[in-house]
Amino acid sequence: MVELPNYGKVTKEFFDSIIYPNLGAKRSNVLVGPKMGLDNCVINVGGGQVLVATTDPLSFIPEIGPADSAWLSIHAIASDIATSGFSPQYAIFDLNLPSTFESSVFEKYWIELSKECESLGIAIVAGHTSRFDGINSTIIGGGTIFSFGSARSCLTPAGANVGDDVIVTKGAAIETTGVLSKVFPNKIRAAIGDKQLAKAQSYLKMTSVVKDALTAIKVGIKTGGVSSMHDATEGGVLAALYELANASSLGLRVDKKKIPISSETIGICELFEIDPYLSLSEGALVFSCNPSRAGSAVVALGSVGIEASIVGQLVEQDEGLIVSDEKGGTSKISYPIVDPYWAAYYTAKENGWT
Repeated sequence: MVELPNYGKVTKEFFDSIIYPNLGAKRSNVLVGPKMGLDNCVINVGGGQVLVATTDPLSFIPEIGPADSAWLSIHAIASDIATSGFSPQYAIFDLNLPSTFESSVFEKYWIELSKECESLGIAIVAGHTSRFDGINSTIIGGGTIFSFGSARSCLTPAGANVGDDVIVTKGAAIETTGVLSKVFPNKIRAAIGDKQLAKAQSYLKMTSVVKDALTAIKVGIKTGGVSSMHDATEGGVLAALYELANASSLGLRVDKKKIPISSETIGICELFEIDPYLSLSEGALVFSCNPSRAGSAVVALGSVGIEASIVGQLVEQDEGLIVSDEKGGTSKISYPIVDPYWAAYYTAKENGWT
């Protein structure tokens, strides 16, 4: 019996042994279904069109408030859809609130959710909202976003090719930096100072790859440009790189020192004793691109204020997934069992950090 992890996503072993063998009925129009590392399903709806859909938790973190919590929640889901190359279009939300959740707080949360959906062009088309006893988590429900578009324009993490360059936007541990600096400002201020704390807190509104993805594909798609995209969430940038290469059944060569990482992120991760390259990195887009267009993609992203760096190249699968470190050594990229963010977050809460 494979056990569930204490925190965060299920392990690959749990997914492969429990979830993947039990997926209900089989339908021939499901082009891309559940697979570890694939966030979006793709369903053929006829006429050269496909439906792309994804789902993720909705969260409320009291320390950052209802508006920022709603913003984080909607962008986490919308970012997944954007990695298909489609703009997010429709949403369904299921909110299961604690019995103590105040109406005024919910009103602020919902208004921001609606406001951000309107900003992104998303229509809320269905849902469910309730309050229940016994709910004491920051997770207060789930959301699904779906879009329709041309099958020829749809990207998946499985579309990468041997020789493609791999690009990372923004950097490592973006969401880790933003959330921890908001939840534990006093502890972090003492460690890195007021100036770096303020910069770290601004990362909260960087935790989206919608703009990154829709900008990158302007240089072209598939063999003529961007061939696959994946957002870095749990397990960090290295997990996202692993998932992208694995989805395309390819190997990978990555230069770790080319992955952007800020001094404030380094300071916070040292304080919490977590590896920034393996920690929650929503806001960082990992994508593969024809090398003839990779430079243009980096320039396009830079023109809209998004830092991007070519960090490696996809190779044949039998060459493995290898990362070179700052000292010139190499190691295999392996999928992290559990993101270190969760244990660090809950330990800090238990220790009374503020």
